[in-house]
Amino acid sequence: MDNKRLLAAIAISIGILLLFDVWNRPAREAQRQAAQNVQQSQTTGQPLPQGNTALNPAGVASTSPNDGAPTTPAPRIRIQSPRLEGSVNLRGARIDDLVLRDYRETILPGSPNVRILAPREDNASYFAQWGWTAADGRTAIPGPNTDWTADGTLTPTTPVTLRWDNGAGQRFEIALSLDTNFMVTAEQRVVNTGAEPVQVLPWARVRREHTPHLAGYYILHEGFVGVIDGRLREWKYADAKMEAQRRNGAPAFESDGPGGWAGFTDKYWLAAVLPADQSAPSHAAFRATQENGQDRWQVDVTPTGAMTAAPGATAAYGTRMFAGAKEVKLLDAYTTDLHIKDFYSAVDFGYFWFLTKPFFYALDWIYGVVGNFGIAILIFTVALKALFFPLASKSYQSMARMKALGPKMQEMKERNKDDPAKMQQEMMAIYKAEKINPAAGCLPILIQIPVFFALYKVLFVTIEMRHAPFFGWIRDLSAPDPTNLFTLFGLIPWDAPAFLHMPAWAIIMGITMFIQFKLNPTPPDPIQAKLFSFMPIIFTFMLASFPAGLVIYWSWNNLLSVAQQYYISRHDRQTQRLEKAAARP
Repeated sequence: MDNKRLLAAIAISIGILLLFDVWNRPAREAQRQAAQNVQQSQTTGQPLPQGNTALNPAGVASTSPNDGAPTTPAPRIRIQSPRLEGSVNLRGARIDDLVLRDYRETILPGSPNVRILAPREDNASYFAQWGWTAADGRTAIPGPNTDWTADGTLTPTTPVTLRWDNGAGQRFEIALSLDTNFMVTAEQRVVNTGAEPVQVLPWARVRREHTPHLAGYYILHEGFVGVIDGRLREWKYADAKMEAQRRNGAPAFESDGPGGWAGFTDKYWLAAVLPADQSAPSHAAFRATQENGQDRWQVDVTPTGAMTAAPGATAAYGTRMFAGAKEVKLLDAYTTDLHIKDFYSAVDFGYFWFLTKPFFYALDWIYGVVGNFGIAILIFTVALKALFFPLASKSYQSMARMKALGPKMQEMKERNKDDPAKMQQEMMAIYKAEKINPAAGCLPILIQIPVFFALYKVLFVTIEMRHAPFFGWIRDLSAPDPTNLFTLFGLIPWDAPAFLHMPAWAIIMGITMFIQFKLNPTPPDPIQAKLFSFMPIIFTFMLASFPAGLVIYWSWNNLLSVAQQYYISRHDRQTQRLEKAAARP
């Protein structure tokens, strides 16, 4: 029975990793290829047809900025900060030009900075915008082609105010301010100098007028994301499109609740809008439309009711817009300092966040000390081995005793080779007498699986690991090792197919795993023995396209296990010799 449990445990372990590999291999292969070639900008693509209508957040069709749009260049004011640069488009009150100064598209020298937002003239239009809907049906409001007036440059120390007068007694203003990271605060004001009260519904939105290139990983969410009515909401683009069609053009999802936020998440980047007052009730919606065969995606937030500006009074509504990198510490700080509900959830730590997030913080702390995430992984692995040392010690002691019993077990098998039932009975009796657990050899592997998944998630979803170098040829721990045995590590000018990718670190991992398995006792069951002998080969090919940081972790963990196993086995042999010497008369 114990042998069957051992075999089942090993099979389940391999099965989990194989399923994990099947789900993610196509996307990882694309990542491996991208690591070897210059990538195109994330926000570029094929030209998209322009639509003739656009839905404003209230769901009312309005003239598209492309219909009857002025032919003169749009007026702009600059955005400049330590981490952002770009401009505000005064035609339509949009931030549609934003570049991240700290991040580049690839690790290659001269690679362009990551563009997070792009104007409508671009092939991949992506922007944030503020506006109003005339709730009373009579107030003249600024439209999508309205030219606002403003002076100055938007910086962390110099806010700017956009102004437009409707000529009927109302002045609309949008006061923009910027922090030192990626958050813009907007206060939308209606100054009513007329004789009658006006009712308007302010809104803020992020609009994506193309479907982005998706990484396509099973373990990564890309698409609509937000915390609405207190719950994390995640919608894939395809799901939102089907739901919007089912609802005949209504929002794929909408709900009311206090505070919250809504936006679009990519692997490393986020663009989201949220009410500035997180205690006030607000309405949020995910929208998917199609115009002339082209998909359009939008998230928007509004107050739950229209606001009234009495004669001689001003009505105001505040929102924020985040557009930047999903840095874990920064999102945690916004969650705490601005009281944004679960803003850190933009980083997809998954169902096991309680394990993955502490792993990240541990690695990040070590990185702050040593200055290299690869070294941080090695130190973190040593800490994990120390944590699990008592458990592993018992396992290795059991395996060492099994190996010492090898001759005795072989003799017993020869003696009972014609009676399998008696052989099994005597084998269990020997295990019991020697206090050996035959399933103990599988324990170190089982322990590694949750650690493996958590570390994989950290390497994969956190931008802090993006483009993090190690030593030598490993210039990005989050990408697969670019070397390949089948090109003689670059000596043969051949673009090998994906299934023939066998990098140096995967080979090192396979060798260390082979050494570790050699130190283990040979299982008495021939099927188990064959399975054990093939495991290093299986894992080598399986991990070949995984992020280099994960393969380095596994290799280092194997080496530590070999050293630990050797030490425990030697200590156990010495203990047994002393016990036998003490037992002699």
